[in-house]
Amino acid sequence: MRRATTAVLAAAALLLLSGCAGQAAPSGDAAPSAASSGTADSLEGSITVFAAASLKATFTELAQEFEAAHPGVTVELSFAGSSDLVTQITEGAPADVFASADEKNMAKLTDAGLVDAGAPVDFATNVLTIAVPPGNPGTVEAFADLADPAVRTVICAAQVPCGAATATLETATGVTIPAVSEESSVTDVLGKVTSGEADAGLVYVTDVVAAGDAVEGVDIPEAAEAVNTYPIAPVAGSQNEAAAQAFVALVTGSTGRDVLTAAGFGAP
Repeated sequence: MRRATTAVLAAAALLLLSGCAGQAAPSGDAAPSAASSGTADSLEGSITVFAAASLKATFTELAQEFEAAHPGVTVELSFAGSSDLVTQITEGAPADVFASADEKNMAKLTDAGLVDAGAPVDFATNVLTIAVPPGNPGTVEAFADLADPAVRTVICAAQVPCGAATATLETATGVTIPAVSEESSVTDVLGKVTSGEADAGLVYVTDVVAAGDAVEGVDIPEAAEAVNTYPIAPVAGSQNEAAAQAFVALVTGSTGRDVLTAAGFGAP
């Protein structure tokens, strides 16, 4: 039964937006480009942005926007599970900006002194949905169906934000998923579904939107029990602090909000 309808995805996005509407969204964007300001852009060099795997499409677009506004700056992007990125940064990998799919992993860098305590800004929210191959061969109709061992279900590992959200949903619903594998990022879960290796995978609403006809979505009404909030911050010790702060401003400003909303993310 095909459930990946525009109405379902729109409802999920509306739930996020309405549930989190109490907070004002940041209004600052990156500095105007040389063309719009009439002055030479002072930013130059490069920045490396470490971002959660679920941000790949949106941050690729935003990096292009940033480079167009600041011709002297190159943005290098690195995507993976948030916990893997935190490990890389704490082990010395050079990063100027970190965007996490949850607040827990950002807090790890804050506690380690690798992100200033007051720096993280929440810029998006996301919820889980069930991705199934076209035609829904496992006949998955609801979250409870994932408890059936006959349904080959793939989830994220517990240390990854999408895995933590999965565990929260299991607790809230009393459903235990006998997963056939646990992946290190949400994109790996989606890959198992699109390749036909799994009958179902727990991914974000935005992943189903981005996948188009490659998967179908099965709505999870209980998803509101596990909303993930995405924070972003410059990494302490950045070799290009001005450009890092400008990129954060772009993501948290109106340009970033437009791109993220179009992709199905909710407001912070």
